[in-house]
Amino acid sequence: MGKLHWNSLLMVVAIVVMLSGCMKVEATKQEKEIGTLPHKVAQVERDLEKALPVVIDVVDPQTEEIVQSFIPWEMDLDIHDEAFKTELEKWAKELARGTDSTTGYDQKMIQDRIGPDGQIIKGKPMVILDEAELVERVLNATQTGGTVELPIEVKESQYNPEEVANLDEVVVASYTTYFDSGVTGRAKNIEISASAINNVILGVGDHFSFNEVVGPRDQANGYQKAMEIVNKELVEGIGGGVCQTSSTLFNAIDQVGVEYLEWHHHSLSIGYVPAGRDATVSYGGLDFRFKNKKEVPLLIKAYVKGGSLTVEIRTSKANAEKL
Repeated sequence: MGKLHWNSLLMVVAIVVMLSGCMKVEATKQEKEIGTLPHKVAQVERDLEKALPVVIDVVDPQTEEIVQSFIPWEMDLDIHDEAFKTELEKWAKELARGTDSTTGYDQKMIQDRIGPDGQIIKGKPMVILDEAELVERVLNATQTGGTVELPIEVKESQYNPEEVANLDEVVVASYTTYFDSGVTGRAKNIEISASAINNVILGVGDHFSFNEVVGPRDQANGYQKAMEIVNKELVEGIGGGVCQTSSTLFNAIDQVGVEYLEWHHHSLSIGYVPAGRDATVSYGGLDFRFKNKKEVPLLIKAYVKGGSLTVEIRTSKANAEKL
């Protein structure tokens, strides 16, 4: 080969080597970029999470449905401000107790009872939504968001079904009131309401609500027109006379010693119990409620005979020794 040919060949080889080196450098650069891609994606995701508003989903654990979703910044309140907590407390209260147009989670207990055949007729447990705990859970989630479960407690009546057959063995308290059996409407209303509380089982710690157990006092449930006290006046209304049943129950259960949760007096004097010993009720309004704070279950017996109404509180012989 001539000198020029060798020089040309050397130049070609040099160019190839140079290009090869450049390609390796470019390939290495791309490999590095590809290798860091997952880290870049993760960083972008983190940045997006910071940019997106915090969302808190409040879920009903019984149905797994979302009850409410909160985006704190949309509430135009500082999550660290007392006003934010106040709004949450108002919301939790309405959710628990209901409003004029919605039913709350809180439900009063309707006790089990003994049927005509001696079998247990199931009532309804008490349901409580812990308002303070709910507010605390939402506040704790304001920074990170996520799911918050409603703190719902369901309380069943506490008694041993095997004891039921013996709960009528001993009368531990009794009270009788009298009425004119010739006043048909009033007499009928007393009879129906007395039947509603008869054979009701009061478990240990049970909350008793007269309105829940007796139910609506309307014509559909057999109640009739009779005189009743409304705003310090005697007027005719459906269900007049039911307050004699609630007042007789009060005077019987008061001998046992219970914790009163709600108790109201009439606006006028009544003749069937001493002054201050009455318990007025109105369905959807005033109620007579108490808690069985004894360590044993009790049984309510109520019956009408002629012009008298008697309410007894009974339990088993074994339980009576513990009272």
